[in-house]
Amino acid sequence: MTDRYMEKQTTPLVDVAVVGCGPVGLTLATLLGKAGHSVVVLERYPSLYGLPRATSFDGEIMRALQGLGLADELKPTLHVQNAYEWRNGAGELLIRQVCREVGASGWAELCMFHQPDLEKALYSLCASLPNVDISFGTTVTSLVQDRDQVTLSTADGATLSARYVVGCDGGNSFVRDALGVVQEDLGFSEPWLVCDFALRRPAAELGLPSALQIGDPDGPTTIITTGARRQRFCFMLEDGDDFERERAVDTVWSRVHRYLSRDDADIVRVAAYTFQSLVARRWRDGRVLLAGDAAHQMPPFLGQGLCSGIRDALNIAFKMDLVLRGIQDSDVLDTYQSEREPHVRGVMTTSMELGRQHTLRDPALARERDKTLLARQAALRAPERIRLPDLGPGLFGSGGGRLSVQGRVSDGRRTGLLDDLVGGGFRLLVAEQALPSLELASLKDAGVTVVGFGPSAAGAVVADPDGTHRRWLSDLGATAAAVRPDNYVYAAGPDAGEVASQLLTILAP
Repeated sequence: MTDRYMEKQTTPLVDVAVVGCGPVGLTLATLLGKAGHSVVVLERYPSLYGLPRATSFDGEIMRALQGLGLADELKPTLHVQNAYEWRNGAGELLIRQVCREVGASGWAELCMFHQPDLEKALYSLCASLPNVDISFGTTVTSLVQDRDQVTLSTADGATLSARYVVGCDGGNSFVRDALGVVQEDLGFSEPWLVCDFALRRPAAELGLPSALQIGDPDGPTTIITTGARRQRFCFMLEDGDDFERERAVDTVWSRVHRYLSRDDADIVRVAAYTFQSLVARRWRDGRVLLAGDAAHQMPPFLGQGLCSGIRDALNIAFKMDLVLRGIQDSDVLDTYQSEREPHVRGVMTTSMELGRQHTLRDPALARERDKTLLARQAALRAPERIRLPDLGPGLFGSGGGRLSVQGRVSDGRRTGLLDDLVGGGFRLLVAEQALPSLELASLKDAGVTVVGFGPSAAGAVVADPDGTHRRWLSDLGATAAAVRPDNYVYAAGPDAGEVASQLLTILAP
């Protein structure tokens, strides 16, 4: 970081200071930087963390990465999951969750990744923005805010003033502690040994399970392929104090010997994690917000921890942009928690339920679980899929709160995914016949992209060759849907003019 960012200031020098340079902080900083705001990222470590932690994201998050222009770079590093299996100690199938290779967001419903690959891609993009500065080896030691700004002090005696601060600094968040924010414990806490391997051959060639939870009372285990030639094994520990003994190299190899030999792979990392369920009571305090693990931590059994943090960044970014540009007052930032917390709690509840089923240690209770789930599996007539909740109340008009879809479209010259052809931001998606009812000039002046869907491309209309968007509007009972930059629906309904009017209310108040 240059000296200009660490001088003593009496007025805000940067628009936003982001504390924490993980995927959530980098995503937020990149979005705000791309929107033209000055951003500084403060990270206590001397460089990117560089070791695997989170391992999965869904199609919604891949769509967000697509919007940042990172999809092509990341695709070769990913492993697409087609299914997630839960078996008992005898190998019997208890649950099979099917994941589509192309879901509603236009991407695979579940992708496994190597976190250092994601962080490098995000960092390179973020660092390329002229209005974003990233400072490694900078530990924030105090936070003081008034009505106009937030002042941060660092361990080396420097200070920084910003209009807003967002704490993306993980489960042991300094920012959360500095605000005095208490966490609610939802009652899940289990110690696990997490072992990451770099494979010398593809996982499929080695016959490794792609995504498997083993509910064995003698030792609950998780085995997942986490990216191109990457594999993770997780073993539940009897007690957190067991870690020092269990992390020994020979002990780790003895645990995985049924699946891997030393000729097949190298150990990358062995770590102890306590899988827990925590939610901060407040996600905003004046000019300071919390995001990602600083705001919530959930067990990994649904693979939604990182996804939830990226959703936080997407939600904050477009609202912060509206505030910084003077389009909305700062009260709109209160809708961040009101929207995101119910979603997080819904996902967390499902993850906890799955985790409790998986980690039963009492053989009698495990047999009862097996009996129930085997009967349920036999009775299923369609594959099981996890449906995530809609957002809670917040910045919406009528019919808002659900995630929008993305399919293939054609503008007459190119065919590709919707966002690649029409861009992001605020969009009004309409059936072709509804276009004449709209005041297109007003929408354009407000920065709204209007996209009509029809059988062929012409003007503001794109061809919808698979019918994805027309079916979606029909399912909503709508001729138009206003979509926010985070890809959630702001408003939808049968009267396109009314939907447009609702959108203009927040963009041209």
